[in-house]
Amino acid sequence: MESLDEFDRTVSAGTLGGYRVQSVDLTGRTPELLRTDTAGAVFLGCPMEPGAEDKVRADGAMVFPPVPNLPFDPYRGLLYSPDQLFEGLADGGYEAAPDARAYDWFRRTRADGDIFASMLRSVHDDAMSDALDELVVGARIVGVMGGHAMERGTPAYAGAARLGRALTRTGLTVATGGGPGAMEAANLGAYAAAHPDGMLDEALDVLAGAPSFTPSVSAWALTAFDVRSRWPKGDDSIAIPTWFYGHEPPNAFASHIAKYFANATREDGLLARSNAGVIFLPGAAGTVQEIFDNATPNYYGSRGEPTPMVLVDRAHWTERLPAWPLLRALAKERRMESRIALVDSVDEAPAALARLTAS
Repeated sequence: MESLDEFDRTVSAGTLGGYRVQSVDLTGRTPELLRTDTAGAVFLGCPMEPGAEDKVRADGAMVFPPVPNLPFDPYRGLLYSPDQLFEGLADGGYEAAPDARAYDWFRRTRADGDIFASMLRSVHDDAMSDALDELVVGARIVGVMGGHAMERGTPAYAGAARLGRALTRTGLTVATGGGPGAMEAANLGAYAAAHPDGMLDEALDVLAGAPSFTPSVSAWALTAFDVRSRWPKGDDSIAIPTWFYGHEPPNAFASHIAKYFANATREDGLLARSNAGVIFLPGAAGTVQEIFDNATPNYYGSRGEPTPMVLVDRAHWTERLPAWPLLRALAKERRMESRIALVDSVDEAPAALARLTAS
């Protein structure tokens, strides 16, 4: 259980035996804990009054106490929201926000080789995966991959935003790597799907005032929150970024953010959960890696039927970075051959994805 509401409903039955209580503040539930059987329960990062903690330990429950002085909760039961990761942005700038402080902690502890810190990172990332799996049950997820260097105010950025909007309006849930550039644009487009068409054009104009997260992450992020305040209640989408690339901040347009310390876990999780296919916008080394990370299980059938793969921009994927010829050669005479496509423009991608899905 991951909330006080769940705790209260369960404890009314008289036992917590066998339950896992994850990152729930129980300091106000001492009477309930004192009178309830907790044998076999596990409490992960749940603050309690000392007397209540002594009692549940005596019952035979396992208690993993909160870890003090961390900029993140390793046991958290829910994904992040943009407001949580950027808390304090308006007052202290990005450097004071939890996202930046977690990145600073990661860099410091990774350099120290601290085994306790590495355990905390692993526990956190496992909690992220658990929360993400709970979120996506029954959803049709389409991944949108692309480079972080794509700037606001460019035709490419606007195209990626239109793509995110179009996909969301077909009932798909957009998932990205959660960073700036093409990733932000796709999450923005998904957010805009709930609003009239003109909203996206106006939002793109506002965002163009801070084209990149360099030199100022604060100015870049504040502009995104300005868009959100002007047009609240956008549609949902998912972002899956990593503190491994913590110099690239998460974007503020995804409603649910699964942020990881381990990039390999994050990469595999993003692609594995894209059960409706993946669209690859122009990118560099990271996007090339994602293409073939996704092609491998499609080639071997290790995740079942191959999922659609749509590469956008013929010149980019056949001349500048010729991933398409290799992908096509891998797919030849295999089931995945009918599930890959190369299109010239981003506006062709939704129709190509639908065609591959039906094949």
